[in-house]
Amino acid sequence: MEKKVTVVIPNYNGLKFMEPCFKALEAQSDKNFELLVVDNGSTDGSVEWLKEKNIPSVFLGENTGFSGAVNVGIRQAKTPYVILLNNDTEPEPDYVKELVRAMDRSPKIFSASSKMIQRYHKELMDDAGDMYSILGWAYQRGVGQSSKGYGKARRVFAACAGAAIYRREVFEEIGGFDEAHFAYLEDIDVGYRAKIYGYENLYCPAAVVYHVGSGTSGSKYNSFKVRLAARNNIYLNYKNMPVFQLLVNFLPILAGIFVKYLFFRKIGFASDYAEGLKEGLRTAKKTRKVRFRMAHLGNYFRIEGELILGTFLYIWEFLRRKLKIFRSY
Repeated sequence: MEKKVTVVIPNYNGLKFMEPCFKALEAQSDKNFELLVVDNGSTDGSVEWLKEKNIPSVFLGENTGFSGAVNVGIRQAKTPYVILLNNDTEPEPDYVKELVRAMDRSPKIFSASSKMIQRYHKELMDDAGDMYSILGWAYQRGVGQSSKGYGKARRVFAACAGAAIYRREVFEEIGGFDEAHFAYLEDIDVGYRAKIYGYENLYCPAAVVYHVGSGTSGSKYNSFKVRLAARNNIYLNYKNMPVFQLLVNFLPILAGIFVKYLFFRKIGFASDYAEGLKEGLRTAKKTRKVRFRMAHLGNYFRIEGELILGTFLYIWEFLRRKLKIFRSY
């Protein structure tokens, strides 16, 4: 039987996560998939381990970031679908089967995000699809909520690339992951571009995966992550919003930046956040801006509506976390 999907695992010094991840893949109910690891110049013994196990791999000489690694994997893949899977994950047995089934429903589906549960706190969600808001804030839907919820399939703004499936041929139309991002928000960016072209991104709750989180960077907040995320947020808006949309959203985005600055000042990363913003403004024109086409005008209006809705959903998610309201929607 011809294989439908290639599982691409980007790896950078993730040897300690390899064994449980590959064991979970070996236990898949649907084993009709290709496997490819793209190693980003690891120095922790990952290269030797992959060679010893004869796991199909591409070995890069340096760390090209998440975007660079997965682009290599996507270009190498020959299957209709590509699953991008972080090395610090453990998918349940029906994970691959359910993601493929979700994609088979319509050729207009670009990606499907899995139900990501915190590996060390399995009662809590990690991600139920990524959302974006008019404030310029990206957020993980469901994070910190009860993993018993979020059982309904629905459209999301973008798939979390840590454990998601993509229609490979669409990358040829919209472009791959932007390597200027290196890491962080690159999945929101590619999902945004797909929406501009009229494709949909879904959440597939039947595909369950357990995720350590920050397995490569090591922590939720650090100088590297804060600076890159701030820079990439500038890239994200500049690249995907035409001038008229940037003008409409300018004040909400400015307000979002101000609130984030206050938050990062409170936890000691204000200078990193400010440096990231400055770098983003200084280098934004080096990124691949999506060319505006009148044929996509209706999609831009739909996206604007989603950004507004995403803001209200963020407020609702925030209140749920604060008030410990554990209900799915």
